[in-house]
Amino acid sequence: MSGGRDLVLVANSVDELGGVTSWTHRMARLFTERGHRVRVVGIAPARTAQEIGATPYPVTTLYARRPPPAWRPRRLRDRFDVAARLRQARWEAERRERAHALSGLLRSAAPGGVVIVTQVWAMEWVALADTAGLHVVGMTHESFEESRRTSRFARVRRYFRDVDRLLALTREDADRWINQGLNNLDVMPNPLPWLPAQTSPRTARTVVSIGRLDEQKRVDLLLEAWAAVAPRFPDWTLRVYGTGAEEQELRAYCRGAGLDSSVEWRGTTSDVPGALRDASVLVQSSRGEGFPLVLLEAMACAVPCVAFDCAPGVREIVTDGEDGLLAPPGDTWALAERLARVMADRELRDRLGEQARRSVLRYSPERIVRRWEELFAFLDR
Repeated sequence: MSGGRDLVLVANSVDELGGVTSWTHRMARLFTERGHRVRVVGIAPARTAQEIGATPYPVTTLYARRPPPAWRPRRLRDRFDVAARLRQARWEAERRERAHALSGLLRSAAPGGVVIVTQVWAMEWVALADTAGLHVVGMTHESFEESRRTSRFARVRRYFRDVDRLLALTREDADRWINQGLNNLDVMPNPLPWLPAQTSPRTARTVVSIGRLDEQKRVDLLLEAWAAVAPRFPDWTLRVYGTGAEEQELRAYCRGAGLDSSVEWRGTTSDVPGALRDASVLVQSSRGEGFPLVLLEAMACAVPCVAFDCAPGVREIVTDGEDGLLAPPGDTWALAERLARVMADRELRDRLGEQARRSVLRYSPERIVRRWEELFAFLDR
């Protein structure tokens, strides 16, 4: 397209492991391909970084190292802690300095440009920066319920209240934020990461799980469900892709439950399509999600998904009984039953997988980028 606009995507980090970073660089590339002038800005380096490689757009990080969290007095006597107050004053001064540097980057954008803030922590710096002449769009990449469990909930209401648009991943989440008094909501789902020409034949006796091994992903519940399924399907294997803080505990649990012969720990993979082509089922056992890309990826490979119905984003992507199977959140027996059902029935796997491939096309990159561009045009009115 001609006449593209200046877009600045601001995230917590530009090199963090996880879905938001993947989304940021995916959208930056799509916008660039559409003729927009894109810059990606991270507030600070990630605690655990990933290699992002060369990009067709400039990438900037404001801090050389991650700043400490803000100090807050918890007791009356804390207010008289001179050393702590001095540290906080230095922290505030440095934050204003970094926001000033961000202002310099934003001033290079032409009027009508858009600042897209992917996370609320990043918004704390954007709120201090000079955004005159630009539209500011905030995003929440997690479900309303997941946000409510964290300190981010109050910060979303505070920092995103006055942006031009706040984007939720689903209509259900948008409505719940509106009920919190935020009246600038809109909906923007994540785009399909890719659509491989070669899909899974669903003949391998393999179930895969792909994601971080941490408390949110609840792979312990998956192993509990697998313990109920594995004895009935001794020729099937569960492949777990991912690393994380709970890996050693999960491996120990696996050994203790006698599952070592049917569970493979594959670590991280740079070839997700290959991992999915070698699988017949994808399983997700998360406690909470936003708009999980791994479900889109599996469906693009014609792999049926079995997942906990833990968030609006999950049931927005997967229609239970049509292109996948959903179980009540945290119910490991229900998850095991649905896994067993799809593992035992080749015809069901094929029906769900083929429909998944068709239905996921509604999240094609072309459609999602068009929705973004319609939003940009709306903001100009």
